[in-house]
Amino acid sequence: MKIFYSQKCLEYGQPGHPESPQRVEATYGYLSEKGYEFDEPTLCSDNDILRAHSENLLKSVKSENFFDFDTPAFKGIYDIARLSAGSAINAALHCLEKNESAFSLMRPPGHHAARNSLGGFCYFNNIAIACLKAQEKVQKIAVVDFDCHHGNGTEDIFLGKENLLYLSLHQSPLYPGTGLRSRGNCMNYPLDASTSPDQFLTIFEDGLNEIKKFNPDLLAISAGFDSYKLDPITNLTLEKQTYNEIGRQLAAIRKPAFAILEGGYSKDLPDCIYQFLLGLEA
Repeated sequence: MKIFYSQKCLEYGQPGHPESPQRVEATYGYLSEKGYEFDEPTLCSDNDILRAHSENLLKSVKSENFFDFDTPAFKGIYDIARLSAGSAINAALHCLEKNESAFSLMRPPGHHAARNSLGGFCYFNNIAIACLKAQEKVQKIAVVDFDCHHGNGTEDIFLGKENLLYLSLHQSPLYPGTGLRSRGNCMNYPLDASTSPDQFLTIFEDGLNEIKKFNPDLLAISAGFDSYKLDPITNLTLEKQTYNEIGRQLAAIRKPAFAILEGGYSKDLPDCIYQFLLGLEA
């Protein structure tokens, strides 16, 4: 397992904001103790960003000229967001070139960033940028998103695009209120808050069967851990071991796979991620 991480992603934050530097810093320390090694990611280019986003969005983030209550215009956020997207690209290319799974342990997350808008703690859509870059090397790519929130930005960017398939399991009703039904190449599984871990895994397996039929060349994973039972801002009930099984089911597809961090705000985030990585390496 190759993990991409930079301490530069800790250089912004807001007191009381759930998407804090501490969540990633604690995970880095925990995975270091478990023996994982880390590579420094590289910045993505503006051209990479423009594969997924409009010129207007790029300019607004670069100039810090925007307002979103949940997604503030921190000083230097353009370069930090560009590094997070670059890390996703690094992970995607690594798994294709080295035949080894990879994980991007970076912030900000990305799956709420749409083609022409940011939001939900996300500035650029890391998974979309990485997948569109990877299409220089492979054709068919499937994205599996198990964050508790629907990846409205990823769906916005991918909808109707040939050779891209998007699968999302998410709590509903919940922010951002999208993903209520499947559309074209975007498969959505809205879940009631009472969904048990076993029920989640059964539905997850059903979705992965569609991924197998699609037969992608590359598997991209938006790994969100806010579906954990103790997460402070959501209501699903997944256990730590559930993430291990999620990783195992994804590994069983036997395709080159990379994952990037999306949400997850509980104090147990480091162990949730660790369990997922163990499963993905199985």
